[in-house]
Amino acid sequence: MSLQIGIVLFPRVTQLDFTGPLQVFSSVPGAKVHLIWKRIEPVASDSVMAITPTVSFADCPQLDVICVPGGVGTDDMVNDEEMLAFLKKQAEGAKYITSVCTGSLVLGAAGLLKGYRATTHWSAMEALAPFGAIPTNSRVCTDRNRVTGGGVTAGIDFALTLVSIMVDRKTAEAIQLRLEYNPAPPFNAGSPETAPAEILALLQERMAPTRQRRMENYRRAAERLAQHA
Repeated sequence: MSLQIGIVLFPRVTQLDFTGPLQVFSSVPGAKVHLIWKRIEPVASDSVMAITPTVSFADCPQLDVICVPGGVGTDDMVNDEEMLAFLKKQAEGAKYITSVCTGSLVLGAAGLLKGYRATTHWSAMEALAPFGAIPTNSRVCTDRNRVTGGGVTAGIDFALTLVSIMVDRKTAEAIQLRLEYNPAPPFNAGSPETAPAEILALLQERMAPTRQRRMENYRRAAERLAQHA
């Protein structure tokens, strides 16, 4: 079996959004994993890490799986015509169209989530519906060949779920064991539903300055999509 799996990069991507799935996908027998960007040049993440793509948009083969991670860089990618055109082209032949975190909003801006259930980071859930998606508050959301993961750390859950669909459960479980993916977080603060109220309020306050800009970018992207419908 040969699977062509592509993860799209972009400036200010959240590295854990894609490095978790990358580790899982790289363990799939026969899979070829590509890191894709417009050009072969280091791409700065939202941390100190920079990542060098393995293939450009122009040279990327037809993918079986296209995956868009999230991060603050999606604020710009939802209105990046070159990115959206690449995703639309790949989606025509891809078997699975997928995302992690706010990467789903980029899929949405490309018109690839209309009528599909999808999830994203909890702070951006309201931005899905304007793209025609059906917001679904879940760790991993599967609707036909659209598989979307929630925020950041959900990327590993997403990738294991996708492997179980593409290959089989035994393969996914073997990868899980190899990675010793046996999460036992020290605190029960990983979602708005379980986090202490004061922690949720603190984080929302910290995110407020950038939230307005983000939502404005998403609004413009949704308006453009509606105009081209």
